Amino acid sequence: MKSNKAAVRYAKALLELATEHNKVELIEADILQLLKVSNEAHDFQVFLNSPLINIDKKVAVIKQIFPDFNQTTIDFLSLVTNNGRETVMIDIAKQFISQLKAQRGIVPITIISAQQLEESTKQSILSKISAAIAGTPEITEEIDADLIGGFIVRMGDHQIDASVASQLQRLKQQFV
Repeated sequence: MKSNKAAVRYAKALLELATEHNKVELIEADILQLLKVSNEAHDFQVFLNSPLINIDKKVAVIKQIFPDFNQTTIDFLSLVTNNGRETVMIDIAKQFISQLKAQRGIVPITIISAQQLEESTKQSILSKISAAIAGTPEITEEIDADLIGGFIVRMGDHQIDASVASQLQRLKQQFV
């Protein structure tokens, strides 16, 4: 919980810095690259979390891995590392992207279904939830065969569960 609060604060500070210096797009590209490296190379996260590697070495390696990063981004990542928060660097990056989307009025929506939904079904779901969202929806689809049928819609802290699996679970609980 503490690390999440720190990630939110650092991400907010980075977004404010990027906005102040008119470098939002440049820093966004750097942060997306950081997230890509983190997702593709598990060793990078192990490196960040290692207490055996000293801070100066971590800063030097980050500068070597990301030579094309904007100087503001490098300075920020160095600050995070020097403050001993490199273990939450990836969380900071995720929070930065999340806060940037919120600033731009983009609402991430995840639709989870048992199988690929038809376009008309997706549009029907979107039309029903459009009153509840203020902004531009960004839809991500996931497939989860365990749902059996139906779908789950996640928007931030809200979830609409219209899956067959949850209906069966509720029915089971009523009988027990």
